[in-house]
Amino acid sequence: MKRRFFLSDDLDELDRCEAELLEAGLGTPQIHVLSRDDAGVAHRAHLTPVEAVLKKDVVHGTEVGALIGMAGAALVLSIAWFTGVTASVGWVPFIFLAIIVLGFCTWEGGLFGIQEPHREFSRFDEELERGGHLFIVDIGEGDADVLEQVMAAHPAVRFAGEGNATPELVVQAHKKFNDAMQTLP
Repeated sequence: MKRRFFLSDDLDELDRCEAELLEAGLGTPQIHVLSRDDAGVAHRAHLTPVEAVLKKDVVHGTEVGALIGMAGAALVLSIAWFTGVTASVGWVPFIFLAIIVLGFCTWEGGLFGIQEPHREFSRFDEELERGGHLFIVDIGEGDADVLEQVMAAHPAVRFAGEGNATPELVVQAHKKFNDAMQTLP
């Protein structure tokens, strides 16, 4: 999947874009709007806001923390191995310490990430501060033509670049979950 970014100053225009994309077969998990005007997004019939946790760099920070934690855990186990202290004490304390180091670093990485804006959205900060709105569409291989046709009919919405999309497996799982929720009584 690919992610396409579009900018607009008009939430009503983005609402029409999203409605047309939904009619053309794209799913709600593929389309989001990032705006400083959260209330305006919430009052539109079709607009799907970016989840609050995804506005921050929590996922990336957690991944970096986990990598640092794995290095720290490997260091703890290496020190235990090379010093030979495991012969008298055993491996259990060092394995637990390695797990604690991994968990702590992962947790800290997430805490650092929650303090930072999402790295992929930060390039649009100036436009968002001026009152603009970021329209985010994740498309599969067959969706590119549909997206181009719909967006061509909306000249007030301008293309702003590409980025890393949500994995297709996650999007499909989200669609199936939404479908299952709609069939419940």
